Amino acid sequence: MVQVDLRPQTGDTVTSVGATGGDTRSKGLSGNSVGLLGSAVIGISTVAPVYCLTSTLGPTVGEVGLQMPAVFLAGFLPMLLVAFAYRELNKAVPDCGTSFTWTVKAFGPRIGWMCGWGLVIATIIVLSNLAGVATSFFYLLLGELTGSQAIADLDGQKAAHILTCLAFIAVATAISHRGMTATKGVQYALVGLQLAVLAVFVVMAVMKAQSGDFAGSVHFSWTWLDPFAVQSFSAFTAGLSLSIFMFWGWDACLTVNEETAGSTKTPGRAALLAMLVLIGSYLLTAVASQMFSGAGDKGLGLGNPDTSDNVFAALANPVMGTVLGVLLFVAVLASAAASLQTTFIPVARTVLAMSAYEALPASFAKIHPRFRSPGRATVAAGVATGVFYAVMSLLSENVLIDTIYALGLMICFYYSITAFACAWFFRRELRTSVRDLLFKGVFPFLGGLLLAAVFAKTLIDMWNPAYGSGSSVFGVGSVFVIGVGLLLLGAVLMLVMQRRSPAFFRGEVLTRATPALVVEE
Repeated sequence: MVQVDLRPQTGDTVTSVGATGGDTRSKGLSGNSVGLLGSAVIGISTVAPVYCLTSTLGPTVGEVGLQMPAVFLAGFLPMLLVAFAYRELNKAVPDCGTSFTWTVKAFGPRIGWMCGWGLVIATIIVLSNLAGVATSFFYLLLGELTGSQAIADLDGQKAAHILTCLAFIAVATAISHRGMTATKGVQYALVGLQLAVLAVFVVMAVMKAQSGDFAGSVHFSWTWLDPFAVQSFSAFTAGLSLSIFMFWGWDACLTVNEETAGSTKTPGRAALLAMLVLIGSYLLTAVASQMFSGAGDKGLGLGNPDTSDNVFAALANPVMGTVLGVLLFVAVLASAAASLQTTFIPVARTVLAMSAYEALPASFAKIHPRFRSPGRATVAAGVATGVFYAVMSLLSENVLIDTIYALGLMICFYYSITAFACAWFFRRELRTSVRDLLFKGVFPFLGGLLLAAVFAKTLIDMWNPAYGSGSSVFGVGSVFVIGVGLLLLGAVLMLVMQRRSPAFFRGEVLTRATPALVVEE
């Protein structure tokens, strides 16, 4: 296939891949350094499945009871529909800017800039949270291994916690800075450990549940997979919000598209593969946990509020025994640490792309000459994460908690815009075939619509001061103030960049151009 682009080009570093990438630019990244498996592993790792499960199983059961597996399936649906959008857009424009680049092409520079900002700020929040979780489980694991409560309690000392957290961030930044080769090696081991331990947990939980030796155990029922059995719509939407958060991060494998062998097809396939592994792991673990513990609010019941924020800490020894139970703590630590490292990938490459297209200062577009990675953007993301977490921790624990609660707003914001961008970008091709109509139009639009609805519902819920930590600003919930405030901060920064880079915002750098002419040979 030879691409013949009849449009005038901007600059002298134009890529030659993709059917619509005529005005996209090569960033200098290391090409062909990631395959299908490596790309899928990056997507799985960024999601942090074991950490998501230990922190979400309890709250989800608290909202929807034994219908937790059904809610996981419901949360999977909009993410799957959005994944189709990412796949189709990546085939046309395999650019590491992903959501930012695609949305600029579909809707213009301003909406595209805000979409990129949504991804960047969401990732910074997640990175800080993951570093905090890794630190907590690090001391918890040391306490388990040494039998010393004093060591476990070090996590409660603010100075020790922040310093250890900053050390984790520094290590993760250093590994990401060394490029995809170093990243892959670490991730294969950490993701493999997570999935192996989850498999052991599932098997042992089901076996012990069927033994009849545990009072809280219940028999499996197919009604657990029925979303219409949830007791109320408000409970369903609350559970759905938690479920959607559990899938966030799979798109990281798309942001390495310029470094992937077969950049137009492999990243999209990797995203779908990662999604299938995640939903399979979540469903099996949810069913096994419910069979062993039930949904009660006492003892080992998953609905117990005293253990809901860390279910695996309560179930490790009862399910896997004293020796193997330690592996579950190791898996949670590995999950948080692995995700901390891979989550630098999307933010660094989004910042790199925004800089390459003059939407951010040019300095962030610098590539490390040896590692062929976005070194300046990676280091900047690490510094921003460390400063953000340290300041928020010292400022107020409630502010830190509410910032994390505001994360769901950012996720729905940029995912839904990207999904709508797909339907609009390909609007002239929707009548070409049934396949194009469904995968380029109907499915992405439905996914965007579902996430936009969750975005609106979350905004309404955040207005209530009871949402999150319970704090408020002039009677308005702090989570609402933080979430909307971060989006408004992005708008202010966009106006600043508009004065510095008028060409980008006039649509002269990255255009809304229709697909280039492609000639089959």
